[in-house]
Formats: sequence, structure tokens, C-alpha cells
Amino acid sequence: MRDLKISIITVCYNAGGTIKRCIESVLAQSHKNVEYIIIDGGSTDGTLQIINRYKQYIDFFVSEPDNGIYDAMNKGIKLAKGDIVGTLNADDVFADAEVLKSIVSIFEQNEPGIVYGDLDYINPNGETVRKWKSGRYKSTAFNWGWMPPHPSFYCKKELFDRFGLYDVTYGTAGDYELMLRFMYLNKMDAVYLNKVIVRMNIGGVSNKTFANRIKAWSFDFKAMRKNGVVFPRLAIVFKPLRKIIQFI
Repeated sequence: MRDLKISIITVCYNAGGTIKRCIESVLAQSHKNVEYIIIDGGSTDGTLQIINRYKQYIDFFVSEPDNGIYDAMNKGIKLAKGDIVGTLNADDVFADAEVLKSIVSIFEQNEPGIVYGDLDYINPNGETVRKWKSGRYKSTAFNWGWMPPHPSFYCKKELFDRFGLYDVTYGTAGDYELMLRFMYLNKMDAVYLNKVIVRMNIGGVSNKTFANRIKAWSFDFKAMRKNGVVFPRLAIVFKPLRKIIQFI
């Protein structure tokens, strides 16, 4: 059986309070054929000093200004040489040491284009406050506001070559648009891993203010229309409603 290499991209900016645990959760993985890439936006808070402590374990490290999180992810993808690509942002950690082994196992056995799983949101005390359980993907799911959690999204590197990188013009919906493009528009095979992949700090730019939320909806709607979602006005209503279930 082929030992697939997985490229993990961490994007960060002034993440001095969380980058250490993020890096250590990558290093703790039982699957060792990992290429680790860190793209920093030019931090000034001590983040770089922490990263330098682990430089022997990092394959590529870039620190320079960027045009947002998806521009930084694109930089990482262009550097990646692995068979599979996924992201773990500076505020997040892998749920356990077997996550990457489980993901790679599915790619080796089923040979899909994409693997995705579940996600837990945690508060500053490390307590789980919201659970995002994805469930199996159906071809019509995006029409009803469904999407997988992006931090649990892993795909073959070749898909970026075939279908393109993150489109930064979609703002906070850059990840949603890419997953729509890969899974819905281009119909790539996607396998659901029934496992929590990432523990993610609660919050996010798109949810900080009502104005941000409205802007995020407009980006979502634009992404739906571009990628052929059948009922975008219906999907834009169901998409936020699905989050209610995650708190139950």
C-alpha cells in the first residue's frame, strides 16, 4: 500500500497565544509522512519567535504581508508537494493523534478526490460548545444549505491544478465557494469520515457584527449562483438555520 504524503498548511497572523498548541498537534500525529507548511502574514506579536523553535520540523515557512486568509492558503498550496492537502489554522488543533492516519487511510482504500469529517467548536476554556456533524454527502445537499466544515476538508493536490485555487474575491466565503466548485459543480467523489477532525476556537470574522453577517450572506449567495446551486435563495435561508442544530 502506498504511503501517501499529506501537506498541512497553517495560516497565521499575530497568533502568539495559540500557534504553539497548533504546531504541537501536527507534530503529535501518528502518520509521519507529513509536509508541514506555515504561512504567516507578517506577525509582530512574538508568533515568529515561537515558530522558530520548531523550524526543524517545518518544511516551508513564509512570513510576509498577504491579501487575507485565502491568499495565504493559496501560497501554501503552491508550495505543497504532498498527494493530499489540508489546512490547520493557528487557532485550531487536531482532535487527536490519529486524525491524519484516518484521513490517509480513506484516500488509500477508497481513492476519492475529497475526504471530510466533523468539527467541534471550543471556548477559551477548551470546552465544546457546538458540534458540527457533517453527515454523508448527497449530490443535492448544497441546494439545501449544506456544507462540510472547511477545517475538516482534505483533497488531492491535483484538484487545485484542475479546478483552481481559492478565489479571494469571495471574501469570507472563499472556502465555501471552493468546496462548491469541487464537490457540487465538478462532482468530485467525497467520502465522509465519521470522526471529529478539528477542535476550533469559537468565533470568526464573518460573525463578529451583523454587518459582517450580511456581507457574508452576500458572498455565499454569489458563490451559489456562480456554481449552479438550483435554489440559491432557498439555500441562503437554510444555510444559517443548520447552525442551530449544531448547538443542540
